[in-house]
Amino acid sequence: MPHAHWPLFDLEIRTPELTLRYPNDELLTEMLAVAAAGIHDPGWMPFSVPWTRFESPRLEQEALRFHWQNRAETRPGAFRIPLAVIADGEVIGSSDLVATDFSTLRCFETGSWLGRGFQSRGIGKRMRCATLALGFDGFGAELATTTAWHDNGPSLGVTRSLGYSPQGRRRESREGVATDLLGFEMEPEAFAAIRPPEIEFVGLDAVRSFLEL
Repeated sequence: MPHAHWPLFDLEIRTPELTLRYPNDELLTEMLAVAAAGIHDPGWMPFSVPWTRFESPRLEQEALRFHWQNRAETRPGAFRIPLAVIADGEVIGSSDLVATDFSTLRCFETGSWLGRGFQSRGIGKRMRCATLALGFDGFGAELATTTAWHDNGPSLGVTRSLGYSPQGRRRESREGVATDLLGFEMEPEAFAAIRPPEIEFVGLDAVRSFLEL
């Protein structure tokens, strides 16, 4: 039955190869098992917040706190929407859509990760496209942004292959070391030129109403 009071639980973005689904606690547990099995080489950190440094079970516990807090703070205009990425019935990663003051700015940011066993297969590009479709087509955004460390080759490869416009770099602290963070943005017209035609939404109308879009 539909989740009348929290319709995000019914949200899905479907493509021929992937399904992106807003996670309930059971799906969160599956996502975090993938994360605990490894996302990146321990000698390198792709994230601004180094949450993958925690050992299990603290990694899962801290991640659950993070997701529960974001769920509780979801409001019209300000939200973080995590999406479990599923291929062949198996959770393989996560893709987030984040917005602040969306009703005014009409802007969102994306972020994502994949389990190490699922990387280098072109999945990152397909899941980014699905998340961009949610922001632009589903929510009516006017701008999408993303960032990546200068040495995050896989993320930068996805971003550049999709035709984002570079917006320069800034110095940020990564685990106490000054590092260059690169910024990019995309407008709806640029996304329309590369949007895969097979993307479908499930439960979108109720989510739009819930977020007052």
